[in-house]
Amino acid sequence: MADISFSSRAYCKIILHAAKYPHCAINGLLLAKQSNKNDGKFIELHIEDVIPLFHICLHVSPMAEIALTMSFFMVDQYAISKGLVLAGYYLANENINDLSTDKPAHKIADKIAENYGNTLLVVVDNKEITLAMNSNPLRVSQFIDGKWKLKDITDILYDRGVTHTDVLYSLLKAEEYRNLIDFDNHLDDISLNWQNQKLNKIIEEVMEKYK
Repeated sequence: MADISFSSRAYCKIILHAAKYPHCAINGLLLAKQSNKNDGKFIELHIEDVIPLFHICLHVSPMAEIALTMSFFMVDQYAISKGLVLAGYYLANENINDLSTDKPAHKIADKIAENYGNTLLVVVDNKEITLAMNSNPLRVSQFIDGKWKLKDITDILYDRGVTHTDVLYSLLKAEEYRNLIDFDNHLDDISLNWQNQKLNKIIEEVMEKYK
């Protein structure tokens, strides 16, 4: 078991990835910092950052497999350099009403779970992504005892009230999702940085404004 929390950066980037491609399925990886609690039986799992992966041709063709393998390696090395672990997978489906996780998504999440036992699988509820952002659209499951179990929304914590409507309203109204770079963008133009330093800074500035 683990206490789960999301940083402002991680939460906002997931929402902005989905907002940038409302007509597409999207996916990405979760990077976490883990610490043990005093009793040693529970851990604190803090999702520090996310790496947006794809919005084109998800889960298809040998070329997609190659791109996915390459991105996993690069993200894993990046995570290690930051003292983080690859701790999960997020996705939003193309259909606005679809909250399912298909077999390829589970295959990816299960692969992560082989290396990290507290893996998270996050599905974005597209219906909840609006300019007002009146509710949290993330549906979080955790790999526990060999099964994916849906967590109660109230059990997930968010840094500094990041789900506050003013923050995401500001980011979405300013169309800051245009600054988000996923691996599809990077593969089209390798000068585009998939680590998203520019967007990270923008999010930090907005969060500071509404602190």
